Amino acid sequence: MSVSIYVSARDVRVGLASARVEAIARATLAGERVRNAMLSITFLSNTAMARMNARHLGHKGATDVISFGFAGSGRTSPVVGDIYIAPAVARANALENGVPIREEIARLVVHGTLHVLGYEHPAAHARTNSAMWKRQERILARALASA
Repeated sequence: MSVSIYVSARDVRVGLASARVEAIARATLAGERVRNAMLSITFLSNTAMARMNARHLGHKGATDVISFGFAGSGRTSPVVGDIYIAPAVARANALENGVPIREEIARLVVHGTLHVLGYEHPAAHARTNSAMWKRQERILARALASA
């Protein structure tokens, strides 16, 4: 069993080292007992994210994170997925919510990884009361404590 994680940034400043992003994704997978996975985490400009958001989700404008799971998810099947994060949207969210940018980027890495694993949440503000959000925040707290 193996876990491979590839992190890239396309013309954006992330604010979190690639090694740290990888460690957070690994911690999320380990917390979900996933032992066989291949993830790609790409940081994009708002323009690139807006294009993806329109093309794949039919929404206008940039969003903070978009995830795609390509293989069966769960404890026995391999997990394969792509996660796209817009750091500029993350910065705006961090300012709005009064949290450090590094924490918000870490949150989006956990959030995107959970989506690849098949977790879902309701839209808008109801998402912060969802089981997925609560799981995300527990994983995030452990990841931040280990930094």
